[in-house]
Amino acid sequence: MFHHSSKLQYEVRVDTPDPQFAKFLQQAIGGVEGEIRVAMQYFFQAMGARGDAKYRDMLMMTATEELSHIEFLGHAVALNLEGAPVTVQEEAAKDPIVNAIMGGMNPRHILSSGLSAMPVNANGVPFDMSHVYATGNLAADMTANAMAEGSGRVLASRLYNMTDDAGMKDMLSFLIARDTMHQQQWLAVIEELGGMEAMLPIPNSTPEEHEATEHSYYFLNTSLDEPTPEGRWTKGKSLDGKAEFSVVSPPEPLGQKPDLGKARKHSGAQKEQM
Repeated sequence: MFHHSSKLQYEVRVDTPDPQFAKFLQQAIGGVEGEIRVAMQYFFQAMGARGDAKYRDMLMMTATEELSHIEFLGHAVALNLEGAPVTVQEEAAKDPIVNAIMGGMNPRHILSSGLSAMPVNANGVPFDMSHVYATGNLAADMTANAMAEGSGRVLASRLYNMTDDAGMKDMLSFLIARDTMHQQQWLAVIEELGGMEAMLPIPNSTPEEHEATEHSYYFLNTSLDEPTPEGRWTKGKSLDGKAEFSVVSPPEPLGQKPDLGKARKHSGAQKEQM
């Protein structure tokens, strides 16, 4: 069950409408870094969360907050579209500012939505849910969520730098702040469960006899002409505390040369392949 307030989560103010910026804001709604993605990701993770019920509750609450972000971003898109040209006559005026706006805005904001937001990215491509990750594994989902919030905060920061509108900067500063919280929220779950050493490798329930552990902890240098890039990943104790990192350079092939044999009759291959 969901509840809804008639008021937005945060104030949205647009001092100078900018239809081109409305197009950019669509990325924060329907882009792979956007709010539809995280709202649906947390929602489906919550529905599949097993174990301590508090994690399901936390996911559902944050999914609901992300719906609120979609709502006020959608309002921001609509406010930025105020004053956008909607007729041929307006375009025909040859006003250089009007022409610049028409050249930069998404025409579907006129043709399809009547000067309002849509569930699409900045290129007008609909969000298709293919970037919603809900594995049923709490550690895998929390790391995916931290990445999602990281890319979302990158996007919000870039949008902040692309506008001079004080109202839009204020709204985006709120989104940046909430992304700060959510990044740390998901990583705090990992810490609460024992930290990365306890969680790795994900899933930590896979029996060790199912893994060829002699291949689990070496970095493979596949370059023909560059030395191994030395770092934390090439030496010292592994993050799960079970082994030492090492380097294999150059790598030796462990498999056979692929040979599929002749093509089958009636498979559509050339005669020479059969």
